[in-house]
Amino acid sequence: MSEQLLRTNPFAQPSTLPFGLPLFADIKAEHFAPAFESGMAEQLDEIAAIVADPAPATVENTVVALERTGQLLSRTAQAFFNLVSSCATPEIRQIESEFTPRLAAHSDQIRLNTALFARIDAVYENLRDQDAADRFTAEDRALLTRYHLDFVLAGAHLDAAGHGRLRELNQRISRLSTTFQQNLHQATEAAALVVSDIAELDGLSEPEIAAAAGEALARGHAGGYLIPLILPTGQPLMSTLRNRQVRRRLHEASISRASKGEYDNGPVAAEIAMLRAQRARLLGFANHADAMVVDQTAGSSAAVDAMLARLVGPARAGAAAEAEVLVALAAADGVELAPWDWAYYSERERARRFAVDAAALRPYFALEKVLHDGVFFAATQVYGVTFELRSDLIGYHPDVRVWEVSDADGSAIGLYLGDYFAREGKRGGAWMNSFVDQSDLLDEKPVVVNNLNVTKPGVGSPALLTLDEVETLFHEFGHALHGLFSDVRYPRLSGTSVPRDFVEFPSQVNEMWQRWPEVLANYAVHIDTGEHLPSGTVDALTAAELWGQGFGNLEYLAATMLDQAWHRISAETEITDAATFESSALQDADLAMDLIPPRYRTTYFQHIFAGGYSAGYYSYIWSEVLDADTVEWFRENGGMTRANGDIFRSRLLSVGGSVDSLAAFRAVRGRDADLSALLRRRGLKGPAGG
Repeated sequence: MSEQLLRTNPFAQPSTLPFGLPLFADIKAEHFAPAFESGMAEQLDEIAAIVADPAPATVENTVVALERTGQLLSRTAQAFFNLVSSCATPEIRQIESEFTPRLAAHSDQIRLNTALFARIDAVYENLRDQDAADRFTAEDRALLTRYHLDFVLAGAHLDAAGHGRLRELNQRISRLSTTFQQNLHQATEAAALVVSDIAELDGLSEPEIAAAAGEALARGHAGGYLIPLILPTGQPLMSTLRNRQVRRRLHEASISRASKGEYDNGPVAAEIAMLRAQRARLLGFANHADAMVVDQTAGSSAAVDAMLARLVGPARAGAAAEAEVLVALAAADGVELAPWDWAYYSERERARRFAVDAAALRPYFALEKVLHDGVFFAATQVYGVTFELRSDLIGYHPDVRVWEVSDADGSAIGLYLGDYFAREGKRGGAWMNSFVDQSDLLDEKPVVVNNLNVTKPGVGSPALLTLDEVETLFHEFGHALHGLFSDVRYPRLSGTSVPRDFVEFPSQVNEMWQRWPEVLANYAVHIDTGEHLPSGTVDALTAAELWGQGFGNLEYLAATMLDQAWHRISAETEITDAATFESSALQDADLAMDLIPPRYRTTYFQHIFAGGYSAGYYSYIWSEVLDADTVEWFRENGGMTRANGDIFRSRLLSVGGSVDSLAAFRAVRGRDADLSALLRRRGLKGPAGG
């Protein structure tokens, strides 16, 4: 590391702040490039030292030594890619465009290092010798197995020509994925709906209108009203906007994002899929989906297909039944039901059937109350943890707050950052990331962040959440707990470093506390009257849970099957039109329904083209099988008790990737998962559902 970097760059040394929180007050965009450069060079030197070690390869001098490498690079990358998602500026995007492919090449340089793999392979062979294997700890075995599989799936077994071709493919895919994400970001901001007449916002509450005015002012549309787009197809305000033409404009802005012009992601997505298919064949797989699933709990594409096949028929039937009701309801208004009408009439039907007006409930769900008296309260009740706001610690944006998390005995666990509001420069959706991964090896405690995209209220007004946003807050906090509760030796196995089709499971379990009676009673309090959510309304919400499942099941499965279609193509397939491919894929899956577009269409399907879910969007429902069964376990064993929380935390949340994920599930449940709990939850019954 250069002397200049040591003197001036905040990444040069570990942060001196509590828990290693990055020095956001000192970090500037110009610090990233030199830190990346030095970080990559430093890690390659560390790798070279491992390879040059004349001693026979062991867990300690090879695999554990590998775990210790790249700490400067890791500090830099974790801070940088959090900013890419939540605070992207033109300068940050330029750095991303330059360094994402270089980081991919750096990863290849390590994973395709034949001498390094030979040492890992030599240690791995010891697992075949029972006497030698017995000398490893269980976590050593997990780490060794993990690294060996990482290297094999990265192409370590290929010859020199194969390595060269793989590097070319990885470079191009990396560049295209960055292009996809940046196109989508720009297109989503450009597609935000601007209206000039307040009358067009009929149906919205005063706080929602004030928020739209604030967004318009912030983005250069003074005097108007702006509705930003969230990531999925469905936009929250579609259920309450009474002006049909405004609903149509909002819907069309959503589904046409990044589908034409300067930010057209259609050709980008098609090329990514084709290159992934070529890479899969090079690695010895029939297609990209097969290459990805081998490292998941599902184990095979056939297992994924078998599960999805049980859901498609019932989902179609449920959606068709709901459509019949809504078509009649819209016809009474002289309206021929269209996709932009579905949410509006569905909410009217929900209110008619169950006396539930979702818009009228928002004053009961103030963000601060839900966070402190709902999300944090539930975590305290179940796990004994507490949260102290650290006003002395600053985040990467003024909206970000930092809490110190302590265990029941008062010992420190780590830091939790909350970044809840939408803004220009922040991508859509909601997510959890880590700034510091827990690791005994490196003596590091976790620092995690949750990002949401709640509309920021006007000055002096509280942020009010929709029911979906309440659920999202509980969900993302489940990911945060998975990271915070990690108790492992090695960073590669820390927290959420589990199979992709398992990682959503703990977060989905945490959603259960949203409606748990003592939790709901604690946070669902009207901001003006102080009245608790009436018990009759709670009962109605429970009764109304199955309404809309047809729509939800079908839009999710349509996106899932679209993902599978893109990633089941062969290496020889050429796709010239993404929209045509998408249409055919939905028809082939028997999920094409004009009134219900997929949750994500190709050009804004960030999860699979610029995220970690390629061929893996099925993971949400695969994980929900485990989640639904686990919720029943909690109920069968007394519900919200510390005893249950301690079991779930110690046997599953804390072990990360150090234990086989399904074995961790069995350690809690006492058996393999049963699909019937999910079918009951989603109302998917009948012959196709078993």
